[in-house]
Amino acid sequence: MRNLSLAVIATTFLYHITPCISPKSLFQELSFFTVMDTTKQDIVAPDAQPELISKQFSFTEGPAVSKDGSVYFTDQPNNNIWKYDTEGKLTLFLSNAGRANGLYFNKKDKLLACADEKNELWSISKKGKVKVLLIDFEGKKLNGPNDLWVAPKGGVYLTDPYYQRPYWSRKKSDLNGQKLYYWTKKKGLKIADDKLVQPNGIIGTPDGKHLFVADIGDNKTYKYDINDAGELLNRKLFVTQGSDGMTLDNEGNLYLTGKGVTVYNAQGEKIRHIPIPQKWTANVCFGGKNRDYLFITASEALYKLKMNVKGAY
Repeated sequence: MRNLSLAVIATTFLYHITPCISPKSLFQELSFFTVMDTTKQDIVAPDAQPELISKQFSFTEGPAVSKDGSVYFTDQPNNNIWKYDTEGKLTLFLSNAGRANGLYFNKKDKLLACADEKNELWSISKKGKVKVLLIDFEGKKLNGPNDLWVAPKGGVYLTDPYYQRPYWSRKKSDLNGQKLYYWTKKKGLKIADDKLVQPNGIIGTPDGKHLFVADIGDNKTYKYDINDAGELLNRKLFVTQGSDGMTLDNEGNLYLTGKGVTVYNAQGEKIRHIPIPQKWTANVCFGGKNRDYLFITASEALYKLKMNVKGAY
């Protein structure tokens, strides 16, 4: 409301000294005042630009932050998982990585991976030891686990779109539809939402009460409530934009990807667009010792951007 008032005051003042111009025209000319609210700080640090870390990959995906602030990400075509530590050192963490796509660390700091070479869910220790957590749904192969979020209680929400891979022998899905699932060690895999066209990016709030899921096939992102049993309730359209990956900051802003990074506040209002000089921006997460860098996987590259906000995790 304050920035709108500034525009009205400025328009009224200039109309009195330039009465030959209509108030409507003046208001349109002075519309930049609506973004000049000094009470709101930009989420990006002053003068910060996306900084290229490396461009040695084929297609980067799935950035995830560990407890120490290091960021792990995948180069799926080359079947590798990489690590970028808090000192700025880039190293190969795991080869033969199951064609891992989305990644996420659980509370025990184990890396969970959507390993779509065999359509599985993996848990990977810091020493690179792999444990397969999930191999199918009711005896049928999953489409291709894509992205995931680990809830505070330990359950895993998993998107399962179908993207035909050149390393698969099958040519069609074994399942009926592309769904969102919820997995727990005790109860196994259950359907969380079967009314999506092609679910992809996913993230939940730190309190475990809400979940965001992008339906990239329908160019929409939804927000759900989560009950104590992990069931999803009250699905609502959050924004009319799909996304490959997503993250949240500590102010509740949601970061969506595709053509750069688009940021929406908690009310679903677009507040920022961050251009990335690549054909496709796949995914994002906050990392670094203070969680104040936004890490961006985009086509053949990995970038980082200094922020004024911090990651929700």
